[in-house]
Amino acid sequence: MGYPTDLLATRAVVKPGLWAVIPKEGLVNNVIPNIVGCKVSIVASPKMGASFVQYIIEASRGGGTTEDFAGEENIETFLYVVSGSIKVKAEDKLYQFTDGGYLYAPAGVGINFEVESEHAKLLLYKQIYISYKELKPYLVAGNINEVEYRSYDGMANVRIKDFLPIDNLAFDMNMHILSFEPGGCHPFVETHVQEHGAYILSGQGMYWMDDKWMGIKKDDFMWFGPYCPQCAYGVGTEAFTYIYSKDCNRDVDL
Repeated sequence: MGYPTDLLATRAVVKPGLWAVIPKEGLVNNVIPNIVGCKVSIVASPKMGASFVQYIIEASRGGGTTEDFAGEENIETFLYVVSGSIKVKAEDKLYQFTDGGYLYAPAGVGINFEVESEHAKLLLYKQIYISYKELKPYLVAGNINEVEYRSYDGMANVRIKDFLPIDNLAFDMNMHILSFEPGGCHPFVETHVQEHGAYILSGQGMYWMDDKWMGIKKDDFMWFGPYCPQCAYGVGTEAFTYIYSKDCNRDVDL
């Protein structure tokens, strides 16, 4: 990037154990074994207090994995295509994904991907799976653009999509897309035990995190720790839309 043209400044805020905002401009590349031809930014990890690891990946044609990613018996993964075209292999099945394509791989199922377009942006997520009785989650693949929005808490200007089944206790996590039309907002300030990792897909919004309002825009990443008070409203002329993770369907261990 060369010499800066102005004073060094950032909108990034990281409060370990509480919340974080990481803008695109501050992302750095990490060398990850078995991932090649990719710029990999680790934006959430246990080092900041998250219980999961999330990556933002930018890649050119041919970039991808050289062997299974996260195939350990207790690690589940989720892959989402923000833009571009890739092929993904999991459980000896081959998938072709474009914008909006996604794959959830249950614990013990490694994934491989290769970029086929000139450029692609991907989100990759992994966490330790928490089992419940004898229930077993299964591989889920699809394209979120083929999923209909539903109203969020009965509000017409706030809508949500679900990536994984919401009524199956075999799954201990989910991914959602939440979209606020300009002026749309959460119905109340949420304070809950679940944590979120959120990547902004479009638009701009104002987000209350713990004790302050932050301006958030496309390509920002946010992390919310457990019990961090949070709410948002959309601003501008475009829908404020983001994809976010949520732990669910489990009690808390003592």
